[in-house]
Amino acid sequence: MTEIIAIAAVAKNNVIGKEGKIPWYIKEDFEHFKRLTIGHSCIMGMNTYESLPTKPLPKRENIVLTFDKDYNPSGTVVRHSFKEALDHCKGKDKVFICGGASVYKLGMEVADRLEITHIDKDYDGDTYFPKIDLDKWEVSDKEDHDQYSFVSYSRKHSI
Repeated sequence: MTEIIAIAAVAKNNVIGKEGKIPWYIKEDFEHFKRLTIGHSCIMGMNTYESLPTKPLPKRENIVLTFDKDYNPSGTVVRHSFKEALDHCKGKDKVFICGGASVYKLGMEVADRLEITHIDKDYDGDTYFPKIDLDKWEVSDKEDHDQYSFVSYSRKHSI
């Protein structure tokens, strides 16, 4: 069965972006993202894809969601609905949900796990990560660093 994982860096006030960019630079977070996602499929919206400094993300299957039927960047798989993207990933080991906000919102409904870099600071922004409902999610691993933490959440299963 395919494991679905939402991965994001999130400020204390849930900001994940401002004007199409990440409002901070934490080298270790980029390395963490790369380490976890290499060799796997990454689903992201078109705006997130367009904001990447290197396109497509190397050594990963880049699945881009867009309503634009003419959009077809080289080295990507384009899908026009979240369901189509998930269907494309059936049978794969892991698939990562990589943003933006609307894709995260859809991903949170089906994700098995969250990999969140919690940044210990508020940032000004216009794009937010959905609230993590601790009635549905529990911390399964946490690695604290100066000014941020890598936190893994597992979905709670009702009995």
